[in-house]
Parts: sequence; structure tokens; C-alpha cells
Amino acid sequence: MRVLVAGFKHETNSFASHRADWPAFERGEVCPKAIRGTPMLEMISAVDVSATGFARYATMKGWTLVPSLWCGAVPSSYVTNDAFERICGAIVSDALKLDFDAVYLELHGAAMSEAYDDAEGELLRRLRDAVGPSIPIVVSLDLHANVTRAMMEHADALVAFRTYPHIDYVKTGERAAILLDRLLLNGGREARSADRLPFLISINVQGTASEPAKGCYELLEEVDARLGTVSSFCMGFPASDFEECGPVVWSHGERASEAVAILMERLAEPTQWRLSARSARETVEMALTRAAACKRAIVIADTQDNPGVGGTSSTTGVLHALLAAGAGRNFPGRVALGVLYDPKAAEIAHRAGAGQTIRCAIGESVQTPTGPSEPPVCGEFKVVALSDGVTIFKGPKMTGFQTQLGPTACLEIDGVLVIVSSARIGAQDRELFRMVGVHPETMKIVVVKSSHHFRADFECVVEMPDTDILFAIAPGMFPIDPTDLQWKKLSSVTRLRP
Repeated sequence: MRVLVAGFKHETNSFASHRADWPAFERGEVCPKAIRGTPMLEMISAVDVSATGFARYATMKGWTLVPSLWCGAVPSSYVTNDAFERICGAIVSDALKLDFDAVYLELHGAAMSEAYDDAEGELLRRLRDAVGPSIPIVVSLDLHANVTRAMMEHADALVAFRTYPHIDYVKTGERAAILLDRLLLNGGREARSADRLPFLISINVQGTASEPAKGCYELLEEVDARLGTVSSFCMGFPASDFEECGPVVWSHGERASEAVAILMERLAEPTQWRLSARSARETVEMALTRAAACKRAIVIADTQDNPGVGGTSSTTGVLHALLAAGAGRNFPGRVALGVLYDPKAAEIAHRAGAGQTIRCAIGESVQTPTGPSEPPVCGEFKVVALSDGVTIFKGPKMTGFQTQLGPTACLEIDGVLVIVSSARIGAQDRELFRMVGVHPETMKIVVVKSSHHFRADFECVVEMPDTDILFAIAPGMFPIDPTDLQWKKLSSVTRLRP
């Protein structure tokens, strides 16, 4: 059997300021660069993406992969029309001219373009028109997908991640291949059932290593094992302003309706998803108190400026709080923050050279949904180390991925180390710090511009995750409470904070 394979990965924060044009997909930054044809097969063998797992199962079954286009870009606001049409055009044209018996798509599930609020649904519609009703289409999705009616209608089967941080890329691709195998054995589409939760879930309570999400996914695994179903629960991406934004649960198999009913009974109680968080100032004070009594690091997530959800990765709220509290004076050289997006500061540092002192401003003030963020931090910085921004992830998320961040530097001010780069990337792997000589496991306080993905590789540096991983609220493009966003198309948003 021959399977057409393609990928399109974008998570759209429709409230963010910067858009994803085609060059953003060519750069990739947080994803492999756009790649088409046979070289894609080399990419998925070197980097752990969902297509990697699909390919491994396909090899075991003796299937032949027919590569099309695989592309992804850093989360941002809308995908431009030009970029979306290039992506759809490439995949659909390959579908019209290549020889294959089935289709596998690796999608995110929360992409919006300037013209289409449901970008993946539109891609699937065009693809279905191209291949006809008899060719099976199987899709893998991110846990943060906003699953739509069009996705359900035009794909024969969908399956999503079950972990956040996402460390089950490969398993999800394998599960998609198993679903395709089941479709072939059953002669067509399996029974499927789906339901939607009537509220949004904050990114900050979606982590699957803690409750309530942990227990929900454990139940999902138990239900599938007992009923022979293949179920998925997407908690949704709560910053995509369109009518189908939100959590969805669905299941494939003869007992799919029974599986969905069991899962909905557990998922649908809204108060379990409420969140609590503190200001940057309060969080830093807690971190300093804990760091003084702890032998290992304290990790602070600057969650509202997470570039992995459309943040600019350039705001300075937590950095101001660190400096105001004298964190670097308490622990000189053992307080680090990264990765701050500031190409200009990185360029100045590279021109000056390691060991030199420069005077500049780092970071920027941006207009966020809750008001302007803090001003840049101005002062004298020592250039501690420099890097070309190229490193390879060694942690459990996207193992083997090579970054291309451009000029990157470690700058020190008042004992605080700040990693500045020329590209936006969430702090999801310790190599992003190590490439400029900062070893998180030797720090007392580590600030990461991330919401949960950092836990995959940073949790091991703390003594007790429940007390030593903190979440700071500083102005950014992704408020942790969706009710802080100015919704226009989604009719009702339930407040999650008590």
C-alpha cells in the first residue's frame, strides 16, 4: 500500500500581533523547515515528529510512503493567505498527480488563516475533493487542537496527543497508522462519536502530569483498553477567536458512543479546571524564599509571554521583578532567564565580543490584551557568552530537532543571566541555555518563557515539582484566563479564575 504523507503545523493566537507568512514556514524556528518530496523522509527519520511514528508502523507493515509537503511555523497570529494557499496548493497538487491508496496528515488543529477561521478544515475539504470519497484520510492532531465539524466530516479518522508537554509525538503517529490499518481491515470508516465541552480550558491547567488532566487521560487509556476504542481529548487552544474554539472528545470503534459518554461524565464538570496564579513580584519573592532553603533550582514559567502560544517572547515583566528583588545579588550568576527575543541586543553583543561590557536596552513593551507590558530593561550588561544559535535538542520533546536561532548571547546584569536570541522559541529544552554556557541544573532560579513544555526537560532540575515550579503573571500576548481576551466570534466564555 502507498500512503501520501504531508504536514502543516501552526497554532494561531488570533489576538497576537505578528502573522505567519511563507518565510516563517521556510524558517521553521520551533519546527523543522518546510520540506517537500523525498528529503521529508530523511527529516522524519532524524527528528521525532508524529510522522516519525507513522513511518515506523508503515515500515513494519510494508507500506510505501509518498512524501508531499511538511511545514510548520512558530505560533503567531493568522497564517497569511499567501502562505496558506502555497501550503494547500502544494499538498493538493501532489494529491492530484501522485499515486497512492491512502493519506496521512500531521496537522496541529488550531490553525487559522486570514481567509479561513478553520484552516485545517479547509485543507481537508480541498484534499477530499481531490482524492474522492473512497481514499481514506487519517489525521494526527496536537492536544491543543480546536477540532471542528469540517475536520470530522472530511477525515476518516483523527487522533491527538495525550501528553502536555507533548512527548508522545511518535506514539500519536503510530496510533494514526493503527487507525488506518483498522479502517482498511474494516473496509471503510469506523463508527465514531464526539462531544464538545461548553467552556474553554486555560493552557495553565492543561498539563497532563497533574490533576485534573492527569486523571482524565488515565481514564481515557483505561476506557480504550476496556472497550477496544481509540479515543482522543483535545483540550483546545483558548486563543483562537472563532465559533468552534474549545475542548472536544471523540472516539473510534464499535463502542465509541459508550466511550465518549464515560469520558464526558469525567470531563464536563467546569470547576475542576479553575486556575490560580500570582503576580511576577509575588512569584519571585516565593522563589527567593524557597531557593534559600533548597539545594536545587526553582523554575518560574513566564507563561503569558510564551512564544509557543503566540507570545512575542520579548516582554520584561519577570526580569524587572528579578532585578527589583535583588535576585542576582542573592545568588550571583545563578539566576537565569531565557529565551528573550531581541535580535538587536544579540547583534550588539556579538559586535562587542565575549567578556566586554555593553550599554543597551533589552526586551520591548508591547500592547497586550490586558494593557502595555513593562518597558525594556536598560543598563550595562556583561557579554558572558556568544552562540550562533544552532543546537540540537536532547530532551524528551522533539528529540534531535536542530535550532536555527541566529546570533544568540548570554548577558549579565546585576547577577542575573539573560539569554537573548534572534528568533522566537519557547524554552522547552535545556540545550537552549547550555549553548551559551548556562546549565539550568546548577542555577538557583531559572525563568523560562514557556507554559508547560519546559516541564519535559526542566522538571528534573527541581527538588519537588509541586512546590518548586511556579507560574508568574506578567503582561504578555497570551493571558492565562481566556476571559481577559476581547472575543468577537466566540459567543460565550466561562471565567476560570475563582
